[in-house]
This record gives sequence, structure tokens and C-alpha cells, in this order.
Amino acid sequence: MKGPLAPLLSPRSIAIVGASGDLRKLNGRPIANLLRDGYAGRILPVNPSYPEIAGLKCFPDVESLPEVPDLGVVGVGASRAVQAVEALAAKGVRFIIVWSAGFAEAGAEGARLEEDLMRVARARGVRVCGPNTLGLTNAFERMPLTFSQYADQPIAAGPVAFVSQSGAFGTAVATSARERGIGLGYFVSTGNQADLTVADVLDEVLDDTRISVVVAYLEGLKDGLAFARVADKAARMGKPLIVVKVGRQPAGRRAAVSHTGSLAGDDAVFDSIVRQFGVLRAQDETQALDLAAALTCCPAAEGDGLGLITISGGAGAMMADFAEDAGLQVPVLREATQAALGKVLRGFASLGNPVDVTGQVLEDVSMLTRSLAIVLGDDQVAVAVMWVQSLHRQADEFVDLLVAFKATAAKPFVLCWLNPPAPALQRLRDAGVCVTDRTQGCIQAAAGLVAFGRTVRMAKRRQPFPVAPTAPARANTERRNVATVEAGELLARAGLKIAPTRLARTAEEAARVAGDLGFPVAVKIESSDLPHKTEAGGVRLSLADAAEVRAAFADVMRNAQAFDPAARIEGVVVQAMARPGTELVLGLKRDPAFGPIVMVGLGGIFIEVLKDVVFAVPPLDEEGALAMIGRIRAQPLLRGARGKPPVDARAVAQALCALSCIALAHPDIAELDLNPVFAADDAIVAVDWLMVRD
Repeated sequence: MKGPLAPLLSPRSIAIVGASGDLRKLNGRPIANLLRDGYAGRILPVNPSYPEIAGLKCFPDVESLPEVPDLGVVGVGASRAVQAVEALAAKGVRFIIVWSAGFAEAGAEGARLEEDLMRVARARGVRVCGPNTLGLTNAFERMPLTFSQYADQPIAAGPVAFVSQSGAFGTAVATSARERGIGLGYFVSTGNQADLTVADVLDEVLDDTRISVVVAYLEGLKDGLAFARVADKAARMGKPLIVVKVGRQPAGRRAAVSHTGSLAGDDAVFDSIVRQFGVLRAQDETQALDLAAALTCCPAAEGDGLGLITISGGAGAMMADFAEDAGLQVPVLREATQAALGKVLRGFASLGNPVDVTGQVLEDVSMLTRSLAIVLGDDQVAVAVMWVQSLHRQADEFVDLLVAFKATAAKPFVLCWLNPPAPALQRLRDAGVCVTDRTQGCIQAAAGLVAFGRTVRMAKRRQPFPVAPTAPARANTERRNVATVEAGELLARAGLKIAPTRLARTAEEAARVAGDLGFPVAVKIESSDLPHKTEAGGVRLSLADAAEVRAAFADVMRNAQAFDPAARIEGVVVQAMARPGTELVLGLKRDPAFGPIVMVGLGGIFIEVLKDVVFAVPPLDEEGALAMIGRIRAQPLLRGARGKPPVDARAVAQALCALSCIALAHPDIAELDLNPVFAADDAIVAVDWLMVRD
């Protein structure tokens, strides 16, 4: 490890302030772990109470250390931690892990203490991991620098790096990974992330050639763009990034704040943007480990067709349901494929997909691997899943066959084996066969292989994600709603198609403008104090002549004044009626974590009810915009429903690209909503918009 965080992740010497002579205590356990696993670097305990600890010379204070260690560890109480950080910094240490708890996660007083700690660290140019962290492990260098229970057994290196905000939950995940034979090259707990974040550590470990898969547990993001850049980097390197993030619901967000003092943010925004960059999001630790197992054992899938081989018709039907839920295709196998299967299988075997080998496998277990080979040979199948249970009498033969098949397989496959013999399971894992013990888990693993294949293909075509400067958040800024015509002109210059719109200050002027635009028209109140015109009774549609326009003018003016007597009213906007289509919403906003983001989804009344919207970080190209549109859940509506024409996806994509340019070129625009946007089969047009300047 030679990156900027090498002194943290790969130190040649470690000073532990507050080290305990009792190796059973939290501040003594890491020393016992390091000595047990044979860490080759120097361990420098600091504690005036001991002349030595576990045969190591113990120093009374930091000033007495005989050298400047690469890494300092603070294991004293929160009230003394600031002093310890200052002493280590004065000694010349540039990386410090603060195990101590009692900081921002503990309330206002702890937050002030954390600010004091970081003030000292920044003044001295020190990088801090934590506070409130249980440390880290580097299995490649036999360095279990942690009091986590995960290190109670010797740590074994592997191709997965795991970075977690939570210590205890991270320990549970790391321990489960060990039980499943998934080796963690790195396990890093970032705690409160007062300085170094999950993204910082991921960025470093991705550069390690020994790491092929990275996993993260998140409770909140302080710099969403940094995380997006790391996700983009992982995709371009061909290394899957798997994320478990809490805070999807309000209760989870409250728990996240109370746990680490971080804000979880809007989960819909997070979910959309990490998917934009190909992050595989797992709902829990089990799914995360299923994905990690599959992606360390198998190549990415080159398509989304799934072949299913089973010895149970019921399991096959269940897997097919799970597959469609996950967006996978379960194609009927080609006639030639079924004919080949028919020569291997007899009797009541089902050949279409799922392929049910039936109980005859008990007579000839090779039917399973022969069927697997035939199914994977079908050009519609990109990945296969095999489901078996027990097979204790045939276990050794089955494992021999599967290990031999794995050595020559050109396409990925996942095995779901319920109740396998432990020795057989270990042999398969040693041979690099992905094995799960959950029917849904095996489908989720296959879906991960498909999704990552798509990620790699898109990353090759996508322009590199820029380090785009964003306008910093400003306190007490004055916001104003931009006039409809002014905002419309900016949109039109950017290439967005809007319904022709003009301002009128009198009823006669409104009638004249309507005649110029051509009937029918809409009349809408124009007031920066009334952004939601409909609520104020300020909208009249489909006006057929000048008389109706004059009446509408009087009507909306009267309603607006009654709704808010203090509102400043500039007049009305007269707008040509647009041809109706599927109602979409497009927009942009400034997210506290990700900066400028663009949005697309179902508009009109649907946005409030269904909240079927997708977000992305600019800049966007057309392919990225099309991918956004493809993530809208209500695809049948976009393809045309109840006689409506299908939406022109490329026209919508071009509008999103224009919004992306607006977002980057106009940092003063805090919010922009185009709702509704009428989308038809040949064009899209915005008929209402709200722009807010900061």
C-alpha cells in the first residue's frame, strides 16, 4: 500500500496511547491481537502505569517515544482525547485513530468536544479516523488493530475490503463473512467520520490490486459527490461496490442521527445517484455477503437472461418469481437446448426454464452438471442458478463434478444448496464456486452479476465523472421565485421546449396576447408570492375566445387577492394550450450531500401520490439520461397505456441533458420544477415551471 492513507492502513509503527496491561480489556485486546497474528511493525504502548505490556516496552508519555510512529491510536476517555491528539501531533504523527466514544454521537457537549479535537487536528495537519471507532484490520500485513470481536480469531486475507461507519454492526458483518469463507483484506470502521470518511478509505483500498470487491455500510453522507466519484472509479476499474445504507425510512434516519451524529439525507436521492454509478445496493448484511460471494467467484454477466436448474418444481417456480421481481429475464429455452436436455433427462423432467431434473438425480447426480452445461450454452442465458437440497449420499461426487465444471465454465453460475454437508461446502468454496443457502439469496446474487455486467459496460461508454465545483451552501440567503416569462426564456435558450408564454397586465392586453398566440389559451396568475397558482385559484384553461380571456383575467385576479391579500401581483401569463400527453416532471435542486442534481418522473398529480422519480448528478449524456428514464417504475405508462401514445424517451433524455447544463452553468438556481411536462411520441413540452434563485 503506497497511497496517501498508507500510514493509516499500512503503518510500519503504531503508538497506542492509553494501552492497557490487561490484554482482556478494550485497550489491551488490540495489542494481544497484533502479537498473536505476527504484525511485523513496531508496537509502542503509551501509559505511565506500566513499564512494559506483553513484553513490549511501555512509555510514560508520547514525548518519551523513541521515534515518530506512522500511526497514533488514542484509547483514553473523550475528555483526555484532545490532549492526546495534540501530543501525538506535536510529536510529528500525521495519522491518528481515535477509539474513544463520547463525541458527536453523545449529544451537544460531545459535539463541542469533537469540534475541539478536529480544531487541533486541522491546525497540525493531522488526519483522523473516528472518533467512536473500533479501529481497523489489514489482513495482508497481519494487522488486527482493533478491539472488535471479529479479531478474536486470526484474521485471514481475501479479495474483499469492507468499510463501515458502524463498529458493532460492522463486526457482525465481518464475522459472518469469515463464516462464509469470504476473506476480508481490509476491515475499517470510520465511526463518526469527523475527518476521514467511508469514501476516503474506499478510494484508497480500490487501488490495492489484491482487492477485487469493496463493501460499505453507511448511515449518512457528508460529501455525496466524493462518494459518487469513488463509485465511478470502482466501476471503471471493474471492481464491484456493494453498499448497505440505513435511513431508508424516517425511523431509520432518526436512529442513524442518534448513532453517529450524521444526517442520512433523502434516501430517494441517494438510491438514484448510487445506481447511476453502478453501485449494488443491498437491503441487509446477508444480501451484501451473497453479492460479495458471487462477485468474488464469478465474472460479470453479459446479459440479463437467467437459466434455472432445480430438483424441485416448487423451488423452480419460487426462483422464477424472485427473478422477475429482480428484473431478470427467464426465457423459454431454445428448441435445440430443450432437445439436448431431453437426451440427458428422462421421464417427467421439465425442460423449458426452470429445468426440473426431478428426483432421478438421486440415481445419477451428473444430470445436474450436464444440464447446467447445456443451459449455459443457450444464447439467451447469461447466468445460471442451480438449486439442490441435501444430496448427502451423492455429495462427494457432486462436488467433484461441479469443481471440474467450474474450471472450464465460460459463463457465471450460482449454486443454492440447502442443508449441505460441511466438508462439501468447504471444498466448493475453496474451489471458487459461489454457494448460498437461501433461495431468494441465490437469485439476488445472480441479479448482482447481471447488474455489475451492465455497470461495467456503461462505465466504458460514460465520460469520466468530473470534479465539478459546486456553489457552497450559504446561510441566510435570500431566495426569490423567478418570473414565469424570465424563467421560460432561460429554459428555451437552454434547448427545452416550452409552451409559448407572455405576460399581460390588463384584461385587454391578455385578450390581445391570446389572439396573437392563437386560441385556445390558458390564463395563470403571475405573482412571485404565489408559486402554486392552482391552490390560489389562479389558473383557467382552454379559453376559446377574447371574452373568455377577459373574464378569466378578472376571475384569477380576484381569487389571488382573496387567497393572499398581501401578495404582489404582476398580472397574468397567457399561454398557448399544448397538446396533452403523458405527464412528467423534470427538475433540478441543490442537494446538501450531492450538490446539483436533476430529476425526472411521473408528473401532475402522480408526483405527490406515487413519488415515482429518479435523480442523477450532472453532467449527463444522452445514454445516462436514458438510463435514468429506464429506472422510472411506471414503464407501462411511458410505453403507452389506454390508447395514449408512447413517450419519446430520446426527447425526454435531451431535455434532461439540457437541465444538466443549466444545473452546472447556473449555481444560483436553487430549485427548478417543470410540472407538468406533456410527453408524446414525437416531442415533449413544458406547460408550467417554477424556478427559485438563491
